[in-house]
Amino acid sequence: MVRINTLSPVSSRPAEYRDMVKKDWSTFTKRITVDATMRAIYNAWSTRSEIERWFLSKAVFAGPGNVPRAKDERFLGGDTYQWEWHGYANGSPERGRVLEANGHDFLSFTFADESVVEVKIVSEDGMKIVQLTQKQIAPDDNLHIYIGCGEGWTFYLANLKSILEGGIDLRNKNDKIQGVVNS
Repeated sequence: MVRINTLSPVSSRPAEYRDMVKKDWSTFTKRITVDATMRAIYNAWSTRSEIERWFLSKAVFAGPGNVPRAKDERFLGGDTYQWEWHGYANGSPERGRVLEANGHDFLSFTFADESVVEVKIVSEDGMKIVQLTQKQIAPDDNLHIYIGCGEGWTFYLANLKSILEGGIDLRNKNDKIQGVVNS
């Protein structure tokens, strides 16, 4: 009879397992090419009218004095937001703060229990790339935020690309249909 030691130290396990144990579960980065101008990409993130085209069912940005911004007005660092999504009966509301918005190629905001999302728009080999990093993800034994947000951002970045390159909206807008990757 062969006996397997299931309690072997991490150092004697395969490299893939050791890498997984050492992985930094407090941050991830997603990148996607988008065939659009820097301005169009930035506006897609920074105005209510544009962010509702590819990401949210409803977005409210408020500036100083909690005064709501106009639908085509860009948000600024220090603004607050309230977002709702398609595909959820109550919109699954999210509230947070815009930390930085340079008006060109970088913005950041709080998200999902005070983690921070940074969006950079860069040019690489003649292409525009949207690079999203979510960091300061709170420790969670089940990795709900890391996995859920990673899956969500992957879909929404693909939808951003779809909208800006061809106009097809891939989101599920029916709140009676649950458990699908596009809501």
